[in-house]
Amino acid sequence: MTLSVFLQHCLTGISLGGAYALIAIGYTMVYGILRLINFAHGDIFMMAGYFMIFAMVSFPWYVAIPLVLIATVLLGVFIERAAYKPLRNAPRMSIMISAIGVSYLLQNLATYLFTALPRGYPTIPILKKIFQIGPLSASLVTFITPVLTLALVYLLVFLINHSKVGMAMRAVSRDFETAQLMGIKINRVITITFAIGSLLAAVGSILYFTDRMAVFPFSGALPGLKCFVAAVLGGIGSIPGAMVGGFILGLGETALVALGYSTFSDAFTFVLLILMLLIRPTGLFGEKVTDKV
Repeated sequence: MTLSVFLQHCLTGISLGGAYALIAIGYTMVYGILRLINFAHGDIFMMAGYFMIFAMVSFPWYVAIPLVLIATVLLGVFIERAAYKPLRNAPRMSIMISAIGVSYLLQNLATYLFTALPRGYPTIPILKKIFQIGPLSASLVTFITPVLTLALVYLLVFLINHSKVGMAMRAVSRDFETAQLMGIKINRVITITFAIGSLLAAVGSILYFTDRMAVFPFSGALPGLKCFVAAVLGGIGSIPGAMVGGFILGLGETALVALGYSTFSDAFTFVLLILMLLIRPTGLFGEKVTDKV
């Protein structure tokens, strides 16, 4: 394998990992505050793909993209209000079952509304423009994905560490009941968390589907599971960890495809999950929890 081919595969892997990272952050943020695995998150990502398909029919891409971001945020907030907020004081298992139910609801709703046949993802001209940097040749979306991912993660970490909303998020993630007693508006904090996670899922959807060019009702299921694995790999609850986990998965999958083992690229994700749980259950950046007697 020549150096240029190796670098080309690395670029592809980093680009895929960036899309995974943006979706994984949604899992890790919701878990950090609610201790809930939002199994519907991958399907919100899928619905963002359909939103773009229909938005591009009526609007140019520079209008369609903001509309898709807003629609996806509204969908995420609506799901939180309708399916999770009424169960705020219910056992954690009830909320998890609700999340699984929402996931199947979105998949079947998409099948009913859009049929099970794959629909072509619209071409966003600026993202598909081919650029040449030295020996590397790829569309703009491939180059821009890792840069955009790093920029969004930096902004998100800055928001959490240097704003009142971020302080409230950190307080709620540490102690839900005490934060509520101290006057923090829990429902507002949770809504903002879902809104940010859904926004990142929408951005990840645009970057992911631009290269894959097809959306179908179950196209969010496997990427959603992989991004959950990325969040666990990095240490669920850690935003930088979710980013690193996404890049690891993207590079690993691309390496297997490059070596001719594309059949095992999906299995690689779950083998990595098992190994991580055996060796370091808290993930790469997770905090070690000690039980007090």
